[in-house]
Amino acid sequence: MKPLPLGVRVAAGLAVTALEQARRLPQQLAGLPLTVVSEAMQLSMRVQQHVTELAIKGDDVLSGLRPAEEEPEWATFDEDGDNDTAVVEESADDPWEEEERAIAEVPEFLPMYDELSIAQLRARLRNLDVEQLEELLSYEKAHEARPEFVGMLNRRIATVKSQ
Repeated sequence: MKPLPLGVRVAAGLAVTALEQARRLPQQLAGLPLTVVSEAMQLSMRVQQHVTELAIKGDDVLSGLRPAEEEPEWATFDEDGDNDTAVVEESADDPWEEEERAIAEVPEFLPMYDELSIAQLRARLRNLDVEQLEELLSYEKAHEARPEFVGMLNRRIATVKSQ
């Protein structure tokens, strides 16, 4: 037997497929709202992911353009508490360090030093000479020994000496 032309075979296949789809139509109509909602939610999730990815890329680019923010004085972390405990324990073991802390007085040229935030101190450092900066540094090391203050004072001393 000779095969039928391709067009006839394709048309017959389309007719059978249409008939099968028509038989499944009532079941598909019942699930259609759920399918639409599901696809809408998936689309929403994809859009949110793309927006988040774009925000992350933007943050990466912009972080290079602006200076890093310093840690606010009100921000505390678990690690900070552990370090403070370690410093207290070490100083309790060393009576000489306790005595140095007791002897060191707030420098006369900056009597409110202990109450200053790091930003407030930074604003006042420009008016101080090397001797005053070194006095502040030794006072800070003897009392609080806050890393951000010690680092800032060391950098300022180096800057003033290089000028």
